[in-house]
Order: sequence, then C-alpha cells, then structure tokens
Amino acid sequence: MRPNRLRELVTLKRPAINAWLSCNSGYIAEVLGQCGFDSVTVDLQHGQFGMDVVPSLLQAISSTDAMPLVRCAENSFGDINKILDSGAYGIICPMIDNRQDAERFVRACRYPPLGARSYGPARGLLYGGSDYFDAANDTLLTLAMIETIEGVKNIDDILDVAGLDGIYIGPNDLAISMGINPGGSWEAAELGVTICHIVERCQTRQKYVGIFCGDMAMASAMKERGLNMLTPGNDIQLIRSEAGSRLAKLRE
Repeated sequence: MRPNRLRELVTLKRPAINAWLSCNSGYIAEVLGQCGFDSVTVDLQHGQFGMDVVPSLLQAISSTDAMPLVRCAENSFGDINKILDSGAYGIICPMIDNRQDAERFVRACRYPPLGARSYGPARGLLYGGSDYFDAANDTLLTLAMIETIEGVKNIDDILDVAGLDGIYIGPNDLAISMGINPGGSWEAAELGVTICHIVERCQTRQKYVGIFCGDMAMASAMKERGLNMLTPGNDIQLIRSEAGSRLAKLRE
C-alpha cells in the first residue's frame, strides 16, 4: 500500500505542515499540494461544499505529494466509510467528547477486527494499492478532535481507545467551551494551559497530536512544543493575508 508520509515524519521527528481546504476548488486543492505542504485536509464540517465533491478534491490533492486528509462533518459511520472509500489517507473527526465517541469513530475507520468498516474501497484501492485491505488499518490516520472541556476531562479515556492514532486540537471551539471568544490569543484565560495539557497527555502516551493555528506565532510556539502536525490557517486565511499584505504595500 502507498506509504503514509505523515507516519514517516513521526519516525523522522519532523512535524507535518498541513494545509486546510475550505472552498470547493480542485484547483486550489492542487495548488496547496504543489506548494509543499505534507498534507491537505478537506474540511467537510465548515467547508463550503458537500460530500459529493470530496472525491474530486481528493483526486486533485492526490496529483501532488501531499497526503489527502478529510475532516468529516460529524461522527457518522456511513459518511466516514464513504470518505475513506474515496481515498482519504486520514480522518479528523470533530467533537469527540468521551470514550464512546472515540470508539464509534474508530469503528467506522478500521476494518475488523479493530472496527466494523464495510469493504468497498473504490477509489481508495486505486490510490492506496492492491493490498489496501491488508494494510489500511496500519496506514490510515485516525485523529479525534478535542475541542470541549468535556473532551479535555476525558482525554486519557479517549487516548486509551484501540485503533485511535491521536488527537487534533480545535482551539476555537475549545475557547468557546471555556467561555472565551474564539480567534483571540491562544494563551488567554487558561486556554494555553489547557492546550499544553492535551499535548502533554498525548506525548506521554506517544500518541499523535496536531493543532489548528490561528497565526504564525501560535504555529511557531506549537512547533517548539514538538507537535506532530501544524495547520497554519486555512486556504481563505492564506489568501486574505497575502492579498492584504500586497495591497497595503502598494497603497503606501
């Protein structure tokens, strides 16, 4: 089966730099992959598209060296099966609050005996290779999003679930759960302490840990803490940031 570059980077002790696709554009998906990101995540939860365009977006990413990932819209057995069958090499699942949520997520991602995923890999077989069924459980990446106080309280129980590779931290919803406005300083009002606690629990158990970063200062700080995956904003943020910078220079 085609190797998962994200797992290889763990062995090399190098962080994966992950792009985040929120718009329905195969062209932008391909451009992000060509930029040199280690992975590109198709965002089905807040992205401006539905399940029907996921295969074409994954095809665009797969024309590059970047690993194709998807954040599913919800913890749905049927939807997760379809995403993996479409060729995703990893799933980020939102709103995992407890062990039961994590077990349901893993059940959808893993073939028996680790889970109950139904066989029908379709494009996954084309992208992954003829031995897809034999190697998928060890190759595809499963990341549970921790983005509520309940999820933080249950972090150890969640990490204990067999077949779960690790955690992806959602700082904005985590902030809301703590009574803090999203998009502010990640170090404000104990948010930073909570994020560092999640990271520490993952690293102590040698579990994968990634995070969405609102700005480069946060991304740099998380890199220093040794996280496995860093997402330095989404596609629209990158476009707005660069466009704003060029406009400001030309209007001086």
